Amino acid sequence: MNIPVAIVDDKRILRQSLSEQIAYYKEINVVLQCAEGSAFLEGMKAFKPEERPQVVLMDIEMPVMDGIEAVLIGKEIYPDVHFLMLTVFDDDDKLFEAIKAGASGYLLKDERVSNIVKAITEIVYEGGVPMSPRIARKALAMLRNTSDPIEQPKEDTDDDCTLSSRELEILNRIVDGLNYTQIGERLFISPHTVRKHIANIYDKLHVSNKASAIKIALRKKWFN
Repeated sequence: MNIPVAIVDDKRILRQSLSEQIAYYKEINVVLQCAEGSAFLEGMKAFKPEERPQVVLMDIEMPVMDGIEAVLIGKEIYPDVHFLMLTVFDDDDKLFEAIKAGASGYLLKDERVSNIVKAITEIVYEGGVPMSPRIARKALAMLRNTSDPIEQPKEDTDDDCTLSSRELEILNRIVDGLNYTQIGERLFISPHTVRKHIANIYDKLHVSNKASAIKIALRKKWFN
């Protein structure tokens, strides 16, 4: 049985090239290609549950919605989907954020396609956590240099964190990948007003970024 795979990268040539090279491996089938995170989340809605990509090759730095934010939201909506970061970044911060977001592996773009295919099959059939050798060394060093476990986000237990209809509307637009100006144009308000609403949302939900706010909203099923 073929493993359905998605490729999310803002560079069209890279997406096409990788898809064409993966096509030589019969065990993999690329079923979705997207240029950024919000387009990926929208594209996933078109699939029946049994047809969704099992593994997503996710770039990190992309416009509109970056890869780490897309993984954080994607894991909340599709917990059975595996996200394999495929990026040029090998710095500690990106690695740490990807792991916290829920990535199942972390490969650099200079990996051979055969290794990428092997990583995909390891994730699906063996529950592996594939990493490029340089990344694996960094991850090990990070573990050795910290005495505290990775901080897990606190579960939201505040029943009073109710958002207004306008705040929910704005939060819904955020998950669609719109920026402050675009949200303001859609709702006929100024970007400054949008920013004030978002600040109120963060304050009510006790979060400091939009990915965390969206995660709470999805968990509470405030919108689909």
